[in-house]
Amino acid sequence: MTDDANRRKRSGGRLGNVRRSSPNVIKQMPWRIPVNTDRPTEPLTEEGVQAIHDGAMRILEEIGIEFLNDESLAILKKAGCTVDETNVRMGRDFVMEMLARAPAEFDITPRNPSRKITIGGKHMVFVNVSSPPNYWDLETGKMPGTREHCANLLRLTQYFNCIHVAGGYPVEPVDVHASVRHLDVLFDKLTLTDKVAHAYSLGKERVEDVMEMVRIAGGLTREEFEASPRMYTNINSTSPLKHDTPMLDGYMRCVRAGQATVVTPFTLAGAMAPVTMAGAVTQSIAEGLCTIAMAQWMRPGAPSAFGTFTSNVDMKSGAPAFGTPEYMRATQMTGQLARYYGLPLRSSGVCAANVPDGQAMWETSNSLWAAVQSGTNMVYHAAGWLEGGLIASPEKFVMDCEVIQQIQRYFEPSTYATGPDDIALDAIREVGHDGHFFGIEHTQERYEEAFYQPFLSDWRNYEAWDLTGGVWTAERAHKVFKDIIGSFEPPPMDDAIREELADFVTRRKAEGGAPTDF
Repeated sequence: MTDDANRRKRSGGRLGNVRRSSPNVIKQMPWRIPVNTDRPTEPLTEEGVQAIHDGAMRILEEIGIEFLNDESLAILKKAGCTVDETNVRMGRDFVMEMLARAPAEFDITPRNPSRKITIGGKHMVFVNVSSPPNYWDLETGKMPGTREHCANLLRLTQYFNCIHVAGGYPVEPVDVHASVRHLDVLFDKLTLTDKVAHAYSLGKERVEDVMEMVRIAGGLTREEFEASPRMYTNINSTSPLKHDTPMLDGYMRCVRAGQATVVTPFTLAGAMAPVTMAGAVTQSIAEGLCTIAMAQWMRPGAPSAFGTFTSNVDMKSGAPAFGTPEYMRATQMTGQLARYYGLPLRSSGVCAANVPDGQAMWETSNSLWAAVQSGTNMVYHAAGWLEGGLIASPEKFVMDCEVIQQIQRYFEPSTYATGPDDIALDAIREVGHDGHFFGIEHTQERYEEAFYQPFLSDWRNYEAWDLTGGVWTAERAHKVFKDIIGSFEPPPMDDAIREELADFVTRRKAEGGAPTDF
């Protein structure tokens, strides 16, 4: 075998032989908010649900949660909770009374009202990857994220109709100082996308700046902004059994301003939570519900969602593992508890793989289908996540969107319709015992839209695939990524609004942005 052939065998093909995409890059499914028509998978019996609920309530009543924020301690003390320095204990009657105030579903409306999303019920929205410090693509390899990498991932977020929310920083732009990073990224996010935006709850300045920028981008008065959710924040507990100062601060600011909030305990069984999945889920329920209860005391009816991020670690190395059987079961179990409390659910599309290979896709597919099975309403990190959240990859983003589109297709009524034309007895009678269905009228009338048509998968046989260069999936995804970026057109924005946004960023930078520790 020649050196060139050896290189091709290892790399999986030659990028230069990728077929050119169409002027529109790909033919994708239209924008829609999928509705999950399946019955959820429920591994817990009714007794199991009650056991986890009782365990979570006993944690809140007997052990307590550390609230490392003075304002939250004062609020919870006023609400009647038992506060001992930073430890807060609350009775189950109080918790359940507060949860009864939370809406089962709510809308979030971005600057483009046609991109409004519904969180809750049977609705299911998908969010881009958020927060990895590193970037990887086939040309660069692994490297620290930059503002340009972040902007390109935002362009993918806008381009793909199956991605409904522009969450977080798709990759941390470490070339921008942390004090002003949120200003540059939100300017890019609000000008390159018109989808629902997210604010990091990392102290006063970042949250307040993002809320003001979202208000400006929507052309809203402060009263209009606070009248209904226009954006959201997601906070994580500091497991085990703690909530930290800056996240609580930002969380409470969003609650007061009428914006949507998600509380997502990050419980890794065997490390930050019990090694048993029931124990890890029980702990996560306690960590999440106490904060949602606080939000409902502060503002009854505040749009709140519960997030699950319970998985396990590799007990040989301590490294987080994702897309495992345990992760899937924990997500399904948490879905049962979310329905028990009447709360919308957030989960994630995650993996531990380091590059967009087979492991990456089977682990992410397990995560995404666990989201379907659990009745998840918001799927975080649905496209682009690698290395347990340490890498964002455009190839992986494109590959994940192929899977998400297939999930959306799976939900379409045409896939399970049972009308007379679907049962097709006349067609079966026409073909009889010796014919075929390719040429009959029933097929000809339907063949173009009968089945899902992939934009990335290659369904040709080996010989046809090999003759055109033998291009592997990640290489095809890289070409799609490059074509999207090369032809991308940002959504329209009024010139005066864009100028007001830019002026706000300039002023806040001159004021120093947000304080940092360095």
